[in-house]
Amino acid sequence: MSVLVGLVVMLGMLVIVPAGLGLVGDPALARIRRLWPLFAVPGAMALWLPRGTAATAAAACYALGTLLLAAQAPLRLARTRSVAPAEIALLTALVTPSVAALALVAERSGHELFGFGLGILALTVPHFHFAGFAAALVAGLVCRAGDDGPVGRFAALSVPLGTLLVLAGYFIGDLAELAGAVVLTAGMWAVALLTRRTALGAGQDRVTRILLTASAAVLVATMVLALSWALGEATGLPHPSLTWMAATHGVGNALGFALCSLLALRRLQHPTHPEGRTA
Repeated sequence: MSVLVGLVVMLGMLVIVPAGLGLVGDPALARIRRLWPLFAVPGAMALWLPRGTAATAAAACYALGTLLLAAQAPLRLARTRSVAPAEIALLTALVTPSVAALALVAERSGHELFGFGLGILALTVPHFHFAGFAAALVAGLVCRAGDDGPVGRFAALSVPLGTLLVLAGYFIGDLAELAGAVVLTAGMWAVALLTRRTALGAGQDRVTRILLTASAAVLVATMVLALSWALGEATGLPHPSLTWMAATHGVGNALGFALCSLLALRRLQHPTHPEGRTA
């Protein structure tokens, strides 16, 4: 499982975060995006080094980059003075990689954090790259792009709220984490609905429609798995193992949802002519 989780986290560090930042259209984030490889490459290296000083130092380098990104959240709020749902989702996306990085530093140093074992810390890293950064970013971008009706606002608010509740559930208990999973699932399904609507809209090329449809379908399936796991943990009912969740829920969200969504959103922002030239 550690190899699979490492590959998923590398995708988040090296591809998902910089690709997502490029879609926001904020010059301040564009500067961080240009510097991002300086932090993400050491972070990716930390995943494969043995636990110890070298791995911890590499993880700390990545944590520095995520802190610079998180610092943009209050600066952006001061500039925009907006607490619209789409902005709340985007601000959440800027902060969540720092939670993943904190868990990574602790796990690579071999120290438990807040009483959580190394295995849980290792799984926290991909969770806050994808359920945190990618999900909040996509919800915010979809809402901002014009789907700012009730469903869009619900998605943009419930994804950050669900992510926060899941984090709180780590400290409070399994029932609180289940409540967070319910809220997060509802928000993600709202994102899937909006994504599917976009795929069915007029003017979408075939590749974009396929990417959007795949993203919506995978998101529905992976969040069913998330709910079943959280319900099982809270009630003792049979539920998938962590290894199975990493191989299905984790990989599905990384490739099927996050990567497909960001590729589709990029195509929507930068449409091309049939012959492939930029419009």
